[in-house]
Amino acid sequence: MQPLTHMDHRPPARRDWRVFWRLTRPHTLTAAFVPVCVGTVLALGETSIDWLLFAAMMIASLLIQAATNMFNEYYDYQRGLDSPESVGIGGAIVRDGLKPKTVLALAFGCFGLAMLIGVYICAESSWWLAVVGTICMAAGYFYTGGPVPIAYTPFGELAAGFFMGFVIILISFFIQTGDISANAVLTAIPVAILVGAILLANNIRDLDGDREKGRKTLAILIGRDWAIRLLAMMFAAAFLWIVALVALHIVPLWTLLALLSVPKAIAAARGFIGKTKPAEMMPAMKATAQTNTQFGFLLSVGLLIAHWL
Repeated sequence: MQPLTHMDHRPPARRDWRVFWRLTRPHTLTAAFVPVCVGTVLALGETSIDWLLFAAMMIASLLIQAATNMFNEYYDYQRGLDSPESVGIGGAIVRDGLKPKTVLALAFGCFGLAMLIGVYICAESSWWLAVVGTICMAAGYFYTGGPVPIAYTPFGELAAGFFMGFVIILISFFIQTGDISANAVLTAIPVAILVGAILLANNIRDLDGDREKGRKTLAILIGRDWAIRLLAMMFAAAFLWIVALVALHIVPLWTLLALLSVPKAIAAARGFIGKTKPAEMMPAMKATAQTNTQFGFLLSVGLLIAHWL
């Protein structure tokens, strides 16, 4: 629990809808939106799409992502990591005066709704997905909750990329087709890399503050310069992976449309160079998330064009 003086410094509570919208950290929601779209479009090559299942999967994924962000807001506040000057947070507690227990209740409420939707998804596909979905939600909670939060270790990028990129794509594919193909697995990898890149960009931005608070993120472990180089290498790996998949005839030529997101990736990597203040790095952080969005959207469009032709 926080000292009473810390709690007293919260501003008067605001109930404006924009407070709750910011609490979801909307710029991160593409990490849930893109994988569902990619997984569903991949399935279109093998079967007709159940659009109700698609909508259910999309809403459940967005709810889990939003809940994860709310847990982040709650636990970072409880550990004294957030302040009104913090960059990149929703700020519902430290700036808008929401009670911490309200944020926590909203997070668990999102999880509850996702579970209810998950029951429908399982009933229409496989109850084994209940196990997978529970593990995904547990990862969302323990990302910043629990005694050793994943976000405070060097494994945050790996966990985010795997669960929010790779696994979500495969679930979205499976609920439509009833199977998992090698092509779906291989196509999910670059998206997973870019979801992980969003977390790495976040940790580069917050490096100094995280170090002061005792975190051991990957960016802290390897240093700012190498973290920026790693971010650039992750972008390059994602783009080269798609080129390789096209060269090996695993995905159609049209998926090279994803390469149109290269300029945004370049802007993201360059935007971190020479910057040390979090506010200065926010454009690069946003460009990283936009790279994921553009890449996933263009990849989906390429797959759709190839299917129509």
